Amino acid sequence: MTRLNPVIRAFEAGQPAFATFSQASPENAIALSTTRYDAVVFEMEHNPWDALALRDSMQYLLNRAQIARADSLAPAVAPMVRIPPNGAEKAQFHAKQALDLGVYGIVWPHVSTVEEAYNAVAACRYPRLSDRPPCEPAGVRGDGPTAAVRYWGVSQQEYYERADVWPLNPSGEILVMIQIEDTHGIEHLPEILGAVPGIGAVLLGEGDLSQELGYPRQYEHPLVLEWLARAVKSCTEHGVPVGHPHVDGSNVQRVLDEGYRFLMPAPVRSYAALEAGLRLAGRS
Repeated sequence: MTRLNPVIRAFEAGQPAFATFSQASPENAIALSTTRYDAVVFEMEHNPWDALALRDSMQYLLNRAQIARADSLAPAVAPMVRIPPNGAEKAQFHAKQALDLGVYGIVWPHVSTVEEAYNAVAACRYPRLSDRPPCEPAGVRGDGPTAAVRYWGVSQQEYYERADVWPLNPSGEILVMIQIEDTHGIEHLPEILGAVPGIGAVLLGEGDLSQELGYPRQYEHPLVLEWLARAVKSCTEHGVPVGHPHVDGSNVQRVLDEGYRFLMPAPVRSYAALEAGLRLAGRS
C-alpha cells in the first residue's frame, strides 16, 4: 500500500510540506478539498472542542472523483487537528477521540518539557508489550477505531499496522507534532528531541513566544527571530522537521532558506473583481 499521509510522504521525499489552520466546518472543508495543501489542521485550541464538527469536516474534505482519479486511498488533503489542552494538562482523550475519527495528525500546543512530549506521543499509540519494539513511548491509546478504519478505507488489521507514529514506526501514518511556544520549551528542546522518539515535527508558536519576549506579534523582531533560529537549529541537529505557522508571500523564501519544512500559509480571500469594479466606477 502506498503512503497515506501526504505530509509524511513529502518529508520522506526530502520536500517541505504545506498545511493551513482552519475552523472546522463543511464550508471550509469543501473549499480546502481541491487545494494543493498537503494537510489542513482543524483549529480547536482557540476554537471550541467539537468532535462532531471535526467528524463532519473530515467527511466533506473527501472528494469521490478526486479519489477515483488518483486510484489511491491517500487523501488529497489530510485532516489533522490542534487539540485544546496545553502540554502540561496531559489531556489524552482529545487525541483519542480525534484519532478514532481518522485524523492523520495531532498538534499538541504549549509543550515545554520531556514529560509533556512523552505524553503527546504515548497518547497517540496503542499499547504493546516490551518484546514488540518499538515499545517506547509506551502507548496508552484506547481501542475503538471503527470510524477511523472506515475513513482510511483499510481493513481493521491494516489500520492497526499503520496507526502508529512516524518516524518511530516507519510504517506509521500518524504525525505527532508538538508546538514549542516559549523560551522554556526552546531551552529544553534538545533534551526533548533526544529523549522522546516519535515526534514527527515541531511547530514553533511565535505568537506566544513574541508575547513572552515583550514584542507581541512582531514576528520579524530580531529577538524573536533569534529565539526561533535557536529552535530551528535544535530540530535540524536532531533531524526533526520544524514548522512555521505564519507563512506569507513576504517571508516564504526566508522561511524555506532557514530550514523550515512544515509551512503554514493561510488562504487569502481575493476581491479582485470587486476592487476592479469599484475603481472603474470611480469609487476607489
